[in-house]
Amino acid sequence: MTEKPYKKPYKIAVLTGAGISTSAGIPDFRGPEGVWTKHPEQMNVYDIQAFLTSKDDREYSWRWQKESPVWNAQPGVAHQALVKLEKAGLLTLLATQNFDGLHEKAGNSDHVIVNLHGTIASSHCMRCHKKYKTADIMDQLDVNPDPHCTRLLPYQGNRPCGGLIKTDVTYFGEALPQGAMELSSQRAQEADEFWVVGSTLEVFPAASLVPIAARAGVPITIMNMGATQYDYLADRLIREPIEQALPQLVEKTLKERAGD
Repeated sequence: MTEKPYKKPYKIAVLTGAGISTSAGIPDFRGPEGVWTKHPEQMNVYDIQAFLTSKDDREYSWRWQKESPVWNAQPGVAHQALVKLEKAGLLTLLATQNFDGLHEKAGNSDHVIVNLHGTIASSHCMRCHKKYKTADIMDQLDVNPDPHCTRLLPYQGNRPCGGLIKTDVTYFGEALPQGAMELSSQRAQEADEFWVVGSTLEVFPAASLVPIAARAGVPITIMNMGATQYDYLADRLIREPIEQALPQLVEKTLKERAGD
């Protein structure tokens, strides 16, 4: 009996940005109709220094996040396409710049998801690190617009901690979650393909995954309605709407790998 030659698993690494969630009703930030394109002053919502130093800025940040459409948004067909890619055993990295949790809602696993910019679903005390569900904080925001930690500290006579509470979104001026870039970089370099989906590639260090993968000889696909600074590194540029183009690309890839 002749043994079949061993074939190593085919690996696809993906970086997603705000463009993948626009069809789910969440506006992007830097596109032509983006939130910060139209209202650049709102960038302070996610500025860590403003949050730490100004009560007014903190209250505005919390209120702005409470009114975000992410709370009611549901995954779109593009998110579902990446679930299909993972179930086929081809997706080894889903690094996302989004904090909307739609990849988790769609059904992608923690094994492949790396939330480069954190998540809005949870929050923490910046002093004692107690974890909170952000939805619980939002429920009390009308009576407590500047949330502080209520954890009782035995070593301080059971007085409340009183530290600032902040969502687990990575604000401008903060470091990315520990190990997020290292893991993403490693898997991007080990991949057979690297796809960028809906990112302007303007925010670093997430955008640096493209040249990192390119230097490792990994073919690059950039799927974005607008041009990016790394288009010259792409082996394939796709300008069609993501909700149409990504499911098509996944189906095409699955057919091509069906014989493996």
